[in-house]
Amino acid sequence: MSDHLEKIPSPPNLDVLEKARKNVAFYLDDINTPIGKLVNLTLTGLILTSLASFIAQTYPISSLVHSRLESLDFIILITFTIEYLLRFWAADNKKQFVLHPLSIIDLVIIIQGYLRFLNFNYLRIFRWFRILRLIRFIDVKISIFRIKTEDGIILARIIFTLLTIIFVFSGLIYQVEHPVNPEVYKTFLDAVYFSVVTMTTVGFGDVTPLSAMGRLLTILMILTGIALIPWQLGDLIKQLVKTANHIELVCSGCGWSVHDNDARFCKRCGTPLND
Repeated sequence: MSDHLEKIPSPPNLDVLEKARKNVAFYLDDINTPIGKLVNLTLTGLILTSLASFIAQTYPISSLVHSRLESLDFIILITFTIEYLLRFWAADNKKQFVLHPLSIIDLVIIIQGYLRFLNFNYLRIFRWFRILRLIRFIDVKISIFRIKTEDGIILARIIFTLLTIIFVFSGLIYQVEHPVNPEVYKTFLDAVYFSVVTMTTVGFGDVTPLSAMGRLLTILMILTGIALIPWQLGDLIKQLVKTANHIELVCSGCGWSVHDNDARFCKRCGTPLND
């Protein structure tokens, strides 16, 4: 009886759903096939578009343009919601997916996006964290710029980390200080200027925060500038120097393409290199 039950085939509908689930999971993470690349490029473009919309709204624009940007952001928010639900459905381990840091970032940004329409203005501060969603798509950007070497990939990640830190702090300080100090923090560019000057510990003193939250953010910027920025810049300089001393020469044995200028043999497999 048990042998007979084991041979009962699964319903066709279940097979179709399982195949669809695996296809969705594959294309959401794939950047090599045309469909996967299109999906990930589209999602990356939507994230960048939403960030550009946030920045544009810090400048003097008409109420009509502002309304259209808000509508665009709502459409993008719906797209992100659908993407999150698809990723949840396609995940083999639902609990592991929900507790993954990238999934938590996605969920917090989505919830904030909907609560923002309930006039919880203080929640708008979290919209600047949307740039963190690009972490999931960093491999897409590396693919777009055709960065294939190990040094190039490391270099791209360091630059992305630095830009992300500056962007997030600039958005936060603008969101906190603009309502109480609009003459000094007029636009996003003013916030970027303050962030760069603060994190590099130059401290001209021409722009200062007034609110308690703004001063707390300034302290965090200074600590980040002291601890993280020099570390990232140090790695960046090391990679630049390392890259300058390397040549791109494909090994006929293993395919490794990064070697020292004076190398005669592949450092991975020992195959003689052609001049």
